[in-house]
Amino acid sequence: MTRRYYVTTPIYYVNGAPHIGHAYTSVAADVIARFKRLAGFDVFFLTGTDEHGQKVEQAAQAAGMTPIALADRVAADFRDMYDAMAISYDDFIRTTEPRHAEGASALWKKLEENGHIYLGAYEGWYALRDECFYQEDELITRPDGTRVAPTGAPVEWVKEPSYFFRLSDFADRLLELYEKHPGFVEPSSRRNEVISFVRGGLRDLSISRTSFNWGIPVPGDPKHVMYVWVDALANYLSAVGYPDESAPRWDFWPANLHLVGKDILRFHAIYWPALLMGAGLALPERVFSHGWWTIEGQKMSKSLGNVVDPRDLVKEFGLDPIRFFLMREMPFGGDSDLSRKAIITRMNVELANDLGNLAQRTLSQIARNCGGVLPERGVHTAEDTALLAQASLLPEIMEGQIDRQALTDALEEVWKVIRASNAYIDHQAPWALKKTDPQRMADVLRVLVDGLRVIATVLQPYMPRSMDAMLTQLGVEAGERSFAALDVPLPAGRTLPAPKGIFPRFVEADATP
Repeated sequence: MTRRYYVTTPIYYVNGAPHIGHAYTSVAADVIARFKRLAGFDVFFLTGTDEHGQKVEQAAQAAGMTPIALADRVAADFRDMYDAMAISYDDFIRTTEPRHAEGASALWKKLEENGHIYLGAYEGWYALRDECFYQEDELITRPDGTRVAPTGAPVEWVKEPSYFFRLSDFADRLLELYEKHPGFVEPSSRRNEVISFVRGGLRDLSISRTSFNWGIPVPGDPKHVMYVWVDALANYLSAVGYPDESAPRWDFWPANLHLVGKDILRFHAIYWPALLMGAGLALPERVFSHGWWTIEGQKMSKSLGNVVDPRDLVKEFGLDPIRFFLMREMPFGGDSDLSRKAIITRMNVELANDLGNLAQRTLSQIARNCGGVLPERGVHTAEDTALLAQASLLPEIMEGQIDRQALTDALEEVWKVIRASNAYIDHQAPWALKKTDPQRMADVLRVLVDGLRVIATVLQPYMPRSMDAMLTQLGVEAGERSFAALDVPLPAGRTLPAPKGIFPRFVEADATP
C-alpha cells in the first residue's frame, strides 16, 4: 500500500513581495516533503497565493492596476522566489483559479446545507491589515488613546449585512479535539493559547462582505463575497479536487501537516477544523506554528526598511548555505535573529570546517593513495563498527524528528555523526597508516566513505544541490540516493571523480580602500 503525505504552506497574500518569512516556511515544508520522498512516501506538497480581499483591492488601486494584474505579477514573483530557493512544490494554487472558486463555493454550500450558515448583520471591530475581526476585550489601548488589534494593526468599527458561520456551536467539539489529539496543534505553547481562546467563548464568525467585490461571490447571493479566510482556507481542499471525491488527488486528504506562522494560527487551529466539522470532512492531522525572524535584532518591517528578500541572501552566500542556516539557526517553533555574522559563522564552522573538510580529507586521500578507486570494505574494528552504527541510525532517528517538525534537532543528529567522523579520522590518521599499514588505511577510508554517504543522503532535503555534488564525488549513482538504497553497500572498485571542495570558507570582502 502506498504511503501518502500531504504537506502545505500557507498561501501567501499578494499585497506585497516575498520576503525571508515566506522563504522560511517554504524551505521548512520543502525539507519535510523531500525527506518523506526519500523515505518512500508519495508526497503532495502544496503552496500558492491568496489573491482576494480588500487589502489586495486597495494595494492594486494604489499601484494603478487591476486586482488580477497585481495578483498575476506577485504570484509570478513568488514562483521566482521558490525557484531561487529550490522549493520542490507539487502544485501552486491561486485563489483566482476556477478550480479554487469551485471548491470554495462547494464548501460554502455544504455548510449552508448542514445548517451552519445564516444571514445577519455584522457590527464590530475589524482590522483590515489582518483581515480579521476582533472582540472588544482583545483590543489594546495605546498611550495616545487609539485602540489597535493584538497584532498592532489599526481597527475600525464595521457595520454591514453579513452571512455568519455558527462557530459558537463548535466550541465543545474543538476542545475535545485538542484534548484527545494534543498533537493537532504544536508547539504546546501555541496549543495552550488556542485552548485558552476557545474556552474564553467563541462568537459566530462573519464570513461575507458587501463593502467590496474582489472575492468569490457567495453562492446564491452575489451581492456578498466570501470572507477572505473562508476562501483562503478552502485552498487545501480545492487543490486535491474537492468537491470531486473521485479526483486522483483526493486520496491525499486529510492533510498530514499545515505549516503556518504564529500570526495565522487562530484561523488554522480554530476556524479551519470547525469549518471542516461543519462540512462533515476529515480533519488534518496537525497544524504546526513556527516562530518569526528578527533582522539584526529588530523586528522586520517595511517602515524600518529591513525587509529581507531571500534571493539577495542566495546571491551573496549561495543557496544551500542559506537553506541550512534557516533550518539550523532557529529551533523550529521558536523565534531567532538573522544576522550576517550568524550566517557566516554557520557557513565557516559547520559547513566548511566540519562537513566540507571531512569530505575533502577523505576523498583527497583516496585520490592520492588508492588510485582514486573506492576501496573494498575491510574487517571492521570496534571503532569502525561504532561509527557506522551511529551513522546507520540517522534515517530512522531523523524521521521521528521530521514527523514532530523538530527540523533543527534532526540537523544536530547529523552533526553528532559528522563530529564523530572527524574525531575518527584524526584518531585513525590514515595519512600515517599509508606507511605502516596500507590495508588498514584503505579500510579506514572506506569506513569514512560509507559514513559520508549516509550523511550526504540524509542532508539532501536540507541542501539538495550541495549533497548532489557530494554524493557524486562519493561515487553514489542517481538510483542509490534514497534511504532504502543505503541498505546496499557501494561496490568497491568504482572510480571516483577528482575531489573538489563543496563548502568554501566565506571571507568578507576587505572594506578598507
